[in-house]
Amino acid sequence: MTIRVIPNYSLYGVQAQPGWQSWFDFEWIPQRSRPYNWKIRPHKHDALIQILYLTQGSGEVSIDHSRTFFKAPCLMWIPAQTVHGFNFSEDVDGPVITAAQRPLESLVGVASPELLSKLRKPAVFVLDAASDHAGTLMPLFLAVERETHLQAVGQSTAGMALLAAICIQMARLTRINEVSVTNVHSRKYSQIEKFRSMVDENFKKHLPITDYAGQLGITPGQLSRLCREVLGMSGLDIVNARVIHEAQRLLVYTGNSIKQTAHALGFADEAYFCRFFRKHTALSPREFRAKAMATMLTPVRAGMGE
Repeated sequence: MTIRVIPNYSLYGVQAQPGWQSWFDFEWIPQRSRPYNWKIRPHKHDALIQILYLTQGSGEVSIDHSRTFFKAPCLMWIPAQTVHGFNFSEDVDGPVITAAQRPLESLVGVASPELLSKLRKPAVFVLDAASDHAGTLMPLFLAVERETHLQAVGQSTAGMALLAAICIQMARLTRINEVSVTNVHSRKYSQIEKFRSMVDENFKKHLPITDYAGQLGITPGQLSRLCREVLGMSGLDIVNARVIHEAQRLLVYTGNSIKQTAHALGFADEAYFCRFFRKHTALSPREFRAKAMATMLTPVRAGMGE
């Protein structure tokens, strides 16, 4: 069976380069979309996050296995590894920033670590043009544009600092920065972030929770209590959710057979994978694939991002 591979780009239509080669890039949306007749097919960026600020026009965005209508003014947040595509109206306008996600996370992690989880989730934010916070966005985007044209000391640092400021405005616009300073800088938060990073790196290995707890220097019981307190889920639930998310991506965006999907996720037995998938989604892998493909053809209205 032929396997359909999602293209991996740095900028759409430009083959991906190592993430360290460029920390950020600035364009206006028509620059990239007009040559493709305003349609950007599904693709992903391994190490790059994209932030689009639509000031004019409308369209439809596909993110993983869902489709959403949007209308300016709105802000789109597309983290690294997210499969996404666009169908813009011909009058669309607004800036788009493409940046290396890890350096941005490092900077935000020092100044506002409560935003890290938001940086890793795709979202479409409907904006109130009259909002004071919304009014600060364009000057920040234009400042990033100026930095892309400079060959000066500290260019990358200044650009990433401006991106961090955009992240903060996003937080204010969506009222997500409600975590207290004490909790944000607590050891518990640090341990949770480390655990989630470990899960991202190892979920295909199906490690027992005892292994994760051991690497964190705590007991499995402590890890479970920590996860429930901070995230409202058990440690095992977090690992299983990561496996299911990747399974759903593979089922929708590749032509892999169920057996190939199971193998790619570290399952030795296809039947066990199917039971695992049904337990957590109430659907078989085949049923999910069929339903997701149908859902992609049924756009929904854009709402405020979470």
